[in-house]
Formats: sequence, C-alpha cells, structure tokens
Amino acid sequence: MSNHQPVLVTEVLEGLAVVEDGWYVDGTYGRGGHSAGILARLGEHGRLLALDKDPQAVDHAQRSFAADARFSVRHGGFEDLRKHTEPWIGAHSLAGILLDLGVSSPQLEASERGFSFSTDGPLDMRMNPTEGITAAEWLRQVDISELTDVLRRLGEEPRARQIARAILKARGKAPITTTGELVEIIMSVSGGRASRIHPATRTFQAIRICINDELENLRLGLRVCASLLAEGGRLCVISFHSLEDRIVKRFMAREAKGDPVYAGLPEVPLEARPTLRLLGGLTRPSQREIETNPRARSARLRVAEKLGASA
Repeated sequence: MSNHQPVLVTEVLEGLAVVEDGWYVDGTYGRGGHSAGILARLGEHGRLLALDKDPQAVDHAQRSFAADARFSVRHGGFEDLRKHTEPWIGAHSLAGILLDLGVSSPQLEASERGFSFSTDGPLDMRMNPTEGITAAEWLRQVDISELTDVLRRLGEEPRARQIARAILKARGKAPITTTGELVEIIMSVSGGRASRIHPATRTFQAIRICINDELENLRLGLRVCASLLAEGGRLCVISFHSLEDRIVKRFMAREAKGDPVYAGLPEVPLEARPTLRLLGGLTRPSQREIETNPRARSARLRVAEKLGASA
C-alpha cells in the first residue's frame, strides 16, 4: 500500500489561483493528490482533465473519481496535451495547467517497475510499461560512448566512465536484467563509499530519463502548455532535480522576455512578444512539509501566467 503524499499542494493551488468555473489540467496525475485539491475548489461548472502515462495511475483515477462528472482522465503524456484537450475542452479555455515531474512514490515502491535501487526487481524503468524498450534492453545494446554520455549528462555522475566500463564488462558475461544486478555493478565502482546520496542514485536517474526521453518531452510539453492557456491562465511546474528545473526556468524566462532581436524597438511582431509573466521566484517546501514528507525535500515550484496578445 502506497503512502504517497503530493508535494506543495497549498502552493500549487495558490499558484493556479483556482476559480470555481475554470477548466484545468493535471498533466501528471500520479495518485491524484493535486487533482483532489483542484476539484475541492471547483464549482459545478468547473472541469479537470488528468493525464498520466502510467496505466496504473489512470486506473486509480477512474476508480477514485468515477462519480465526479467534473473529472476526466486520459492515458498519455503532457507533451501530447493538445491531442487530449481538443475533444474535451470544446469552446472553453484553459485556466491552469499543473506538471509534477519525475517518478511518483507508488512507482518507486513497486519493485516490478524497476525504478528503485532499494529493492530488487526487473530492470524496466518505463513510465508507460506498454511501450518502448526497458532499461535492461537498452543496457544490452548501448555502446560505451553513449552510456558514458548519458550517465554524465543526465545523471551528472562523476564516475560515469568507470561505471559505463563496469556495465559493459558485466554484460559481456551475462545480461543485466534486475535492479539488484545493476546496483551491485555500480557499488563495485564506488567501493561502497559513504555519501550523502546512494551511489546508484545518479545512474538510475540517468537511465530512467534517457529511456523515457523525459527532458525532450518536458521541452515540448512546456511549449504546448503555454500555447493552450487562456489569457491570465497559470502554468505551475514542480521539478525534483536541477536538469528539469533548469529547463523550466529558462523556458519561463525566455517566454517572459520575448524575442531579444526586437528588444528596444517600437514595433514588435505579435509572435516575438512575451507570452508569459513570471509569478514570484522559486518556491520550495517548508521545513514542516519536509519533516512529514521527506520526498518533498528536493521539490521546486515555478509559476507563470499567460499574457494577452497585446503584451
């Protein structure tokens, strides 16, 4: 049984500035903590569409909110938000979108999903277990150059080259098919050195981000979300590591400035004008929330508001 707790719920609801008759999207349902908070503030005519790549999350949503006519759920990712909203929204407009990035607690706790280095299980790591290749399949075919690059770039792993060599050496003897086998290989390189984080953390993060194409999907999803929001609509994004947050921060900052080519000129084409207004800076969880929900420790929230065409 999962003890999943959503992070920064109060801050997200304040960021979205939920209005009773607004139409909203929770682009990463997880286990519905944020969705429940949004629904609690919606009136009879408000609506919420939830998305998730994980079929188990979609099933949870259908069971949890089946009786609520204001709620709809789709199986898919926020990078495909336009496809999912067009038949749903009709003549209405989006007042807010939430993206809560990364892996949910239930996914980490399910050993058969392969996300966690804490329990042994199949080396899968797919957000959507119905499509794409598993981490085990990817490790079976990747060359040392690409593997080193992924570990260094997506995991910021200082021992990327040594770990990549150890993985290729191990797979030459037998396929690496479980999380426990991968952890053992990583530990052989780290020597079990004491550290603030587990020696396998960065490698698992890097492989997961790679096989799910998480950063490219985030870049695409941010553009889609910003384009779909109505004037005054809010975009709230929760990230959990610096790679994600850097992309979110740069995107919002760029959209808030507009095209620098036209800076200072009296006439700026519509497509070159700012599209977003930044609302505050980086929001982190309180110490009290971290104490009750340790997963919240690395959470970071950024909020932006959609500007009108005359901005």
